Formats: sequence, C-alpha cells, structure tokens
Amino acid sequence: MKIGIAVNISLERRTGVEEYVYNLLTNFPMLEESKKHRILIYSPDNLKWPFKKLWTQIRLSWEMFKNPPDVLFVPAHTFPLIHPRLVITIQGLEFEKLPKMYPFFKRLFLRWMTKRNVKKADRIIVPSQNTKDDLIEFYHADTSKIFVIHHGVGNPLPAEAQSAKEGQAEILNTPYLLYLGRGDQRKNIQGLIKAFKILKQDHQIPHKLILAGPNIGYKIYKNLKDDVICTGYVDDNKKWSLLKNADVFIFPSFYEGFGIPVLEAQKVGTPVVAASTSSFSEILGDHRRGGASSALLVNPYRPTEIAEAIHKIIRNQNFSDELIKRGYENVQRFSWSKCTKETLEIITNV
Repeated sequence: MKIGIAVNISLERRTGVEEYVYNLLTNFPMLEESKKHRILIYSPDNLKWPFKKLWTQIRLSWEMFKNPPDVLFVPAHTFPLIHPRLVITIQGLEFEKLPKMYPFFKRLFLRWMTKRNVKKADRIIVPSQNTKDDLIEFYHADTSKIFVIHHGVGNPLPAEAQSAKEGQAEILNTPYLLYLGRGDQRKNIQGLIKAFKILKQDHQIPHKLILAGPNIGYKIYKNLKDDVICTGYVDDNKKWSLLKNADVFIFPSFYEGFGIPVLEAQKVGTPVVAASTSSFSEILGDHRRGGASSALLVNPYRPTEIAEAIHKIIRNQNFSDELIKRGYENVQRFSWSKCTKETLEIITNV
C-alpha cells in the first residue's frame, strides 16, 4: 500500500501535537509491518510552494491529483481539497468546551475544520475516550469510524534517566515545583500561581515555581517575583532534567485531549498533581472508577485545592513515594511504538 502522511507543522520546537507527529514519523520506519508499505511524507520542505498560505489546499491537492497515494493520513491540521481515502487525527475539542478562551475567528475556523474532518474522514483517530465522547456530543460523529489510540511517552536521554534525584544542583540551589507546557489561557497558569502564593503565605515552603514552555505570559504577584521563574521553551535535554529534579509536577489545565507532560513526569519518577477534568482521569487512573489514581487530581478552578494537593506531597515523603510508584506502573501503559503500530493498523485497514 502507498501511504501518504501530510505534515504542515514545524517539528523543531515541539509541544503536544508536534511531539505526537514527530514520534509517529520516527517510529513508522521501525515497525516490521511498515516494510510491507511505501510511506511518503508530504510537507512544505519537499513539496515546494512559494506562498505562506494555501499549501494544503492548493499544492498538496495538486500532488494528490497527479500522484495520489492509496490513503492519506493527516495527524494534525486539515486535509486537501483533492484527496484519496482519509485517516485523520483529531487531538481534542478544547475550543468547544472552553469557547471563551479562544479568539472568535480562531474558534470559527477550528469548528469548521473539525466539522469537515468528521464528515469527510474515512477513519478518525483520537487520543482518548474523552475526545471521542466530545466528538459524538458536539458533532454527532459516527462512532464506528472513531478509534481511540493513546499517545505515547518518550524515553529520557541516558544521562537524564537516573531514578535518584540529585538535589536539584544542576537546575537550582533550592527545591522547586514545575509546570511544563504552553502558555495558553486554558492551561490555567494563573490558577497555579495563585496556588503557589497560598503555599508561600500559609505554609512558607522553600520552593520556587518554574514555568517552562513557549508563549508563557503571566502576572507576577509582587511578593512572588523572586520565586516564580519562567524559562521559555526548553529542549529535550533541559526538559528531562527539569522534570526529574522537580519535587512536584503540576498540570492544572482546564481541559486537555490527552496531556503528554504528566506521563513524562511519571516516567522520571516525579509525583504529579493534575486537573480532574477531561482526559486526565482516563490517562492517570481514577479511584472513583475502581482503581487507585497515579496522581493527585484536583479541581482546576480552585487554587486552594491545588495548593493543598501540592503541600500533601511535599510534606509527606511516604505519600510522595507511593505516587511515584503508581506513576511508574501507570506510564508502562503508554509507548510511541504501541501508538504507531495501532495507527498503522487503522491506516492500512481503511
């Protein structure tokens, strides 16, 4: 089978969606099953187009008309006007669940694009059951063509893979809490800073708060300006080191289709505090559904609850160790090789 993969995003500075696409492209050639097929990557790098706009709808459409593959896989963004059979990944419907957090025209575009994807795709891949449920609720999608394939989690570089924490010496001289992700409003960084202020005022914790990731803009409370550190985007080396050496990783996002960073934290033995909304219960486990959660799940709209969860971990080493143990067990369920294998099966059986 001739399989086309359309990639119209930059993979140089990777966050969630870019990490997904990068790892699929990396793992496809490693699969024994992929040797039976011819896989072609379509991107602005190899299908030249002189303009900044309309690469997908004009240049890629022309390629699909001239020399179409048997199936086109679109792991992110939208598909061309002319196309063969389609397999599309829809990452999440955050813009439907939190419409006020998206600019009006961006929300209209995302809604149009998703509606079009749901209607035209032969198969739809989603990273969580939560996203599948959202597609059915908002777009009345055909359940028979939606397939849940969880994202994976990468492996730290060998130098960063040590399980023992070494006193945070390579990052800071003091302990710290960590958020890693984009700076979008729905990520709830303001709520995290409020929780951190509570921890400083009520419990006098010695920790600093590191906010790592692109586009992070935040209001610094005057009495916190020396304790909140924004590092901007970090590469893989710095990412794994930050994760490994944090006392607690906090991801209080209001809504997520998946949430790779929480699994990356668990991979290196850092306890996690995450929101109880959207897909987190699914990927971290939820005692309310019959199992012990591998993280502390909190109401992201309540900074006091976020603060209490963080304090519970840093004041109780036995509890922290138990969360770390559960995290190690939980993260074994997720791998990019498994994700890629299941994705290839959907593509080749469309």
